[in-house]
Amino acid sequence: MTAPAFPISPLLPAIADSLANHPRLVLEAPPGAGKTTQVPLALLDAPWLAGQKILMLEPRRVAARSAAQFMARQLGQNVGDTVGYRIRFESKVSAATRVEVVTEGILTRLIQDDPLLEGVGAIVFDEFHERHLAADLGLALALDVQAGLREDLRIAVMSATLDGERLARFLDAPRLTSEGRSHPVEVSHFPARRDEALEAQVRRAVVAAIEQHPGDVLVFLPGQREIAKATAALDGQLPANVEVLALHGELPVEAQQRVLNPGTDGRRRVVLATNVAESSVTLPGVRVVIDSGQAREPRFDPNSGFSRLDVVTIAQASADQRAGRAGRVSAGWAWRLWPQSQRLESQRRAEISQTELAGLALELAAWGSDELRFVDAPPAGTLAAARDLLQRLGALHGNTGVTAFGRRLLAMGTHPRLAAMLSAAQGARQQALAADLAALIEARDPLRNGGDGLASRWRALAAMRAGHVPGNSSRGALAAIDAAAKQWRRRLRCEANPPAEIQAHELGDLLSFAFPDRIASVHPADMQRYQLANGRSARLLDASDLRGEPWLVISELRADSRDGLILRAAPVDEAFLRQHLASQFVTEDVVRWNAEKRALEARRESRFARIVIDSRPAGKVDPAMAAQALTAAIADLGIAALPWTDALRQWQARVQGLRAWMPELGLPDVSDATLLATLDEWLRPAFAGKTRIDALSEAELGEALKSGVDWNARQLIDRHAPTRIAVPSGLERAISYAIDDDGVSPRPPVLAVKLQELFGLADTPRIADGRTPLLLHLLSPGGKPLQVTADLRNFWENTYAEVKKEMKGRYPRHPWPDDPWSATATHRAKPRGT
Repeated sequence: MTAPAFPISPLLPAIADSLANHPRLVLEAPPGAGKTTQVPLALLDAPWLAGQKILMLEPRRVAARSAAQFMARQLGQNVGDTVGYRIRFESKVSAATRVEVVTEGILTRLIQDDPLLEGVGAIVFDEFHERHLAADLGLALALDVQAGLREDLRIAVMSATLDGERLARFLDAPRLTSEGRSHPVEVSHFPARRDEALEAQVRRAVVAAIEQHPGDVLVFLPGQREIAKATAALDGQLPANVEVLALHGELPVEAQQRVLNPGTDGRRRVVLATNVAESSVTLPGVRVVIDSGQAREPRFDPNSGFSRLDVVTIAQASADQRAGRAGRVSAGWAWRLWPQSQRLESQRRAEISQTELAGLALELAAWGSDELRFVDAPPAGTLAAARDLLQRLGALHGNTGVTAFGRRLLAMGTHPRLAAMLSAAQGARQQALAADLAALIEARDPLRNGGDGLASRWRALAAMRAGHVPGNSSRGALAAIDAAAKQWRRRLRCEANPPAEIQAHELGDLLSFAFPDRIASVHPADMQRYQLANGRSARLLDASDLRGEPWLVISELRADSRDGLILRAAPVDEAFLRQHLASQFVTEDVVRWNAEKRALEARRESRFARIVIDSRPAGKVDPAMAAQALTAAIADLGIAALPWTDALRQWQARVQGLRAWMPELGLPDVSDATLLATLDEWLRPAFAGKTRIDALSEAELGEALKSGVDWNARQLIDRHAPTRIAVPSGLERAISYAIDDDGVSPRPPVLAVKLQELFGLADTPRIADGRTPLLLHLLSPGGKPLQVTADLRNFWENTYAEVKKEMKGRYPRHPWPDDPWSATATHRAKPRGT
């Protein structure tokens, strides 16, 4: 077979040679260079591959199918022979397949299921610049396999618009760059009109483009909803020889193929596409690109606990890539639907930095290592929250150990919350209903002004299936939910049809497996407020469908500083919870701090998780529990609630000072933050036998604070950070210590002393083995500040004369010698008559 000429063709031998000599490679090639379809085929006969398989990761299903089909045609074969693909819910591979194009979740499963990757010689990461979470995880897993199990495995990372130099450094890999096939593209900004909707601006731009320029028009829009509105806006506005087509990931394969194949009837085409057309797929005949400057990308939604697709402004790299689509066949035009003054971010931000990480945390636990190398490390706080959720779901024991149930969740290929619900469903009816719920929760809301009940959304879905679409719902959204539910039933091997009716608690009972932390009980004193299993509280909408329900499961919750707002929920049966979540119901004696009474109280409580169902007095307070409760009270109230004295605060500042000035002493950190973090170690023993915070005396607090400092260290503190110091007048004056606003660093120690008491002293007194000068607050005979200095010698030489001139008349009975160096220090005034 003779391959068609592509811009990347001259570079293919260098790519194969590089991978022969180095196990990793970074390849930069612009859209249209041919990297997606030519690199895998060029590597098939490489000696180092030794007849093994190549896995190529594509971030989108449309691109995965299209790439596999194009490569198969080049080989004169059918898809599933030498070249095949695997995507969610669809697979075309055979025993003969050697190039397997897979989407992101599939690659993760392949590596997790077979870490040795037997029969795989290379993994190619295409369009890595899109920085999807699954691609970052896949690369981290592949690098771990290569480092520990398969030194012969080759890894190639391909990108159109990425910082290739940074990536090459990270991978310690060679970097090759290919030219693209592009013609000049004239970029301009098509102005919007005042208060103009996006679809109206698109209509004007498309009509103008058809009139002014030849060829097909490609319009980039954020998603299906915007494509539908633009399609409606263009209806009847274009000449009869112009066809309007949609392109997005949810289209049937036949419809996608029709857009990707060249037209045969000579008609011009306007393709309304999501960013699936940004890379990896080629649209023949496009001469004009109209770019909305928007895309739908995953963003963590704290209301639902899931990542949702939000409309966001694209990065400059994406805008350049989109514009380049107009220059594939000849010179073209790119019209941007945002002001020229608007500045875009240079590169797309990595999804790992801005999305929910429960799925990643579960993958890491299943892999058995937290030491994977990520291009951008997952945020620690987000990862910790994800692990906490997984423990609640029963997927983790401890922080990282995956349970057998957790491994079952991984196999479901969806968010762990939904996987937990799907796995828990028993019997065909529950499985079908769980499939409906998974589809409903993953999808955009099909109702307009549908209230806060999930049941109304499910009933709209059931009505559509029966042939009647409720007036306040979107047929397209319901149809997409129905299609997704079918896929889930197929995945669960559930042959039953969804029920036509449901009982009051059926949805909530199932949801309790997905949202155990958001099971909620109505507040006994306020029917609109609910206590949540995670310890928070939430309130219903004023016009809620759920008012009066004793128990709810909340699927969407808007966080607030005090009470959250319940956006979507379903009633759940308490009897069901007691049967299926029996371990969460406990009755035990507890001791808590009563802030109003400023004392401890013992209660016998019945709880579901952190929801208090019943509480009554329990009698005498257990001493051990009392000490723990008082310690917990200080954790809530703050360290300042303890009976501090000025002497204890001075001791604390002295220790913090010596930690900075003489670190070799090895003194402990006694800053407020550290004390608060270690209350159990130093404070709880001091509360033994006490039931009130104010029963702790100042002396007892002092001993508790100093419990981590032995006798020798205490002597060193007194020696190097004394509380008082002798001055030339023969008296001792106090040294004042303080901690800076950061709560850790010491301020300069202060000696406030009358100027006359320092006569004859040439240099500033020092502490901490002479390393730290005192900050002198030089006072007048009346005790008023005259000068602040840490350089006494300089004061005598340059400032004293001015001070003497000003003060001598005000304080004539006090000495103001011309030579302070040799004068006798005194704290007294001159005798009368002298």
